[in-house]
Amino acid sequence: MCEQSNPSAVRYANRYLYLALTIGERMLCSGAEVSRVEDSIRRICKSYGAVQVDVFTITSSIVVTIYGQGFGTVTQTRRISTLENDLDRLEQLNSLSRRIVAEHLPLTQVQAELDGIAAGPRYTFFQQVMIYALISASFALFFGGSGWDALASACIGAALRFVDAAVRWMDLNSILSALVCAGVGGLLAYVSVRLGFGDSVDMISIGNVMLLIPGIKLTNSLRDLFNGDTISGLLRFLEALLVAVIIAFGFVIAGQIGG
Repeated sequence: MCEQSNPSAVRYANRYLYLALTIGERMLCSGAEVSRVEDSIRRICKSYGAVQVDVFTITSSIVVTIYGQGFGTVTQTRRISTLENDLDRLEQLNSLSRRIVAEHLPLTQVQAELDGIAAGPRYTFFQQVMIYALISASFALFFGGSGWDALASACIGAALRFVDAAVRWMDLNSILSALVCAGVGGLLAYVSVRLGFGDSVDMISIGNVMLLIPGIKLTNSLRDLFNGDTISGLLRFLEALLVAVIIAFGFVIAGQIGG
């Protein structure tokens, strides 16, 4: 005979599964590797009473099915559309997931803390512009550029933050975003040297290209592969490789136009 499902137990299971899936989604979007996302979702659901938890995660989707006494089987799916790196938010989500397992927090408190993390302080746009400039100047100097190269690279790096904001406003995907930013950065490097504002196009461009390289994505792809998550690892690796090729293509186009 089929097990009778308790409506209240089904509602409760759907609620905590929804919150667990939200935590996993935000962890993945903040730069977490697949194994960490799956382990967090699994532990959260079991702490609320699920007997069996099956989680399947790739870079674009999370599917979770739980089974437990009183509610039978419940499945929810979450589509992942955007990925960005926010290690501070990732650490807060990690801490919340551990507290849920250790203290069995009420669902209302979990939702409130999730809202608090989402609304937490972030770098202002001006701070991001300054960070872009600092990173570009530092790498230009690190790879042997002159002071003028570092200054030009800093100005272009700041400009690329505005370009990135415009690209995000137009809702372009990561591939087109990388192409536009690389092309604009390369053109501005050639213009800077032509105007006598910098000494070397290569050194200026090196400082700017470091803003675009998908280093964390590549690192996470290798971690996924080593953890046995082959599909996610290959997807991340291919995406990182494609972005790197597109960045190079953008600078080649800029060289053809500006050279």
